[in-house]
Amino acid sequence: MIRRRKRVADRDPIAVAIVGLLLMSLVGGLAYSAEDLPVVGGGTTYSADFTEAAGLRSGGEVRIAGMKVGKVTRVALDGAKVRVDFRVEDVWIGDASTVAIAIKTVLGDKYLAVDPLGTGAQKPEERIPASRTTSPYDVVTAFQDLSGTIDQIDTEKLAQSLDTLAETFSGTAPGVRKTLSGMSALSKTIATRDDALATLFQNTKKVSGQLADRTSDFEALLRDGNLLLGELKRRRQAIHGLLVGTRTMSEQLSGFVDDNQKKLKPTLQALGEVADVLQRNQDNLDRALKLTAPYTRLLGNALGNGRWMDGYLCGLVPNAYQADPPAAGCLPPKQEGQ
Repeated sequence: MIRRRKRVADRDPIAVAIVGLLLMSLVGGLAYSAEDLPVVGGGTTYSADFTEAAGLRSGGEVRIAGMKVGKVTRVALDGAKVRVDFRVEDVWIGDASTVAIAIKTVLGDKYLAVDPLGTGAQKPEERIPASRTTSPYDVVTAFQDLSGTIDQIDTEKLAQSLDTLAETFSGTAPGVRKTLSGMSALSKTIATRDDALATLFQNTKKVSGQLADRTSDFEALLRDGNLLLGELKRRRQAIHGLLVGTRTMSEQLSGFVDDNQKKLKPTLQALGEVADVLQRNQDNLDRALKLTAPYTRLLGNALGNGRWMDGYLCGLVPNAYQADPPAAGCLPPKQEGQ
């Protein structure tokens, strides 16, 4: 007996939703940790012991000779030491390599600097000992320690001690007396400016803390500046390409005009001659029309009496045969009333 499979619409929607959520969670977890997978992530993971973390965080860069070759995957406390795990790809790590936490920016960002040394390869399962690792002394920590040390100094007792030394060595050589007198003046100056120095170091501590808190903002500002510079560079290249294209097109148009000018010049000359001929024909037609107008008018007067044609022949009869010849020339006959 063949069992028919249920359609999706016929199945329990709650079970389908639960399975879908589980699959989505599984896919999301795999996508989030894709770099840690053995096939997708790639690279080799090493571990190193440090005496202190010095502000190094997970996700920091790993560099060899200034080039980024990997990243820090974990920073955790392991007993009295700090264990740092980092992954590199396509680089060689020797069994005598040294690892140092270096300062990346003046704002306190750190990265892991690896110096690959040794004749054999470093085994990933063996930690790099603390004897081959170094940690920097943070500038922020230095100011904080300095401010704490200054707070603990009793400046009045220090001034009294220097005054006592100056009085004790008052009978010594002039050079020693001047030195001790200068130390005494210095101690008095420090004692009088104790509050100002304390305020200065406290403010320095606040400023350094604020700068450390604003590290992400400065990084974002630098990244945005890099994006702006990149966009300006792309716009510059686009404008350069446009100018080069315009210049090439102008050169091609100039060549096209030069080539066509040689071919079009004889044609334009022939067209000029044709225009001259047409102008002469037009002048002849205008003159013919002017001469035809009187003939047409006289012909219309002669034929304007219906089927008869009026005409006058002057000089047909000689003057000797006329009773009243004209005084001069040939004149038309006079009409009645003239």
